[in-house]
Parts: sequence; C-alpha cells; structure tokens
Amino acid sequence: MTDMLHELEAIIQDRKANPRAGSYTTSLFEAGPNRMAQKVGEEAVEVIVAALGQTRPDQINELADLFYHTLVLMSHLGLSLEDIEAELRRRHR
Repeated sequence: MTDMLHELEAIIQDRKANPRAGSYTTSLFEAGPNRMAQKVGEEAVEVIVAALGQTRPDQINELADLFYHTLVLMSHLGLSLEDIEAELRRRHR
C-alpha cells in the first residue's frame, strides 16, 4: 500500500505543478485550502458513517477517499508522507 500512496502523492504533486483542465485534483488546488479542508472533513464523516453500518466495500471506498483528500491537503501544506512517517516513528521510539 505504501507504494500506491507514494504513487498517488506523486500524481497529486504533478497536478499541483502542472495543472490539467478537467482534473479533479487541479480543481481542488484551484479552490484553495478551505475547500481542501472541507473535503477532508466530509470524507472523515463518511468514513464514520460507513464504519457504523455500511458494507466493507463502502468502508474501503470511503477510506480511500479520505486518504486521497488528505494527500491533497498535505501537498498544499507542503507536507509529505515522509514527514508523517517520521512523526509516527518519533512517537514509537
């Protein structure tokens, strides 16, 4: 999974550096941090709803959406998966 997250992170970074018309990721960058944060919040709520009563495929879908939107927000903030990994390692030493 980590490879896929890094691949997705690279795609998001590419859309940030090279916006493409019609790209959802590009539209999030154009909308700005308030919209990005809003989407993370919406997806987090959808994960909770799915966890409390939806099917496993629904849960997986909603968690994937949350990961994606979190990566977009992280990119905007100048954060990377390596930053998060370093913090998690620091906490568990």
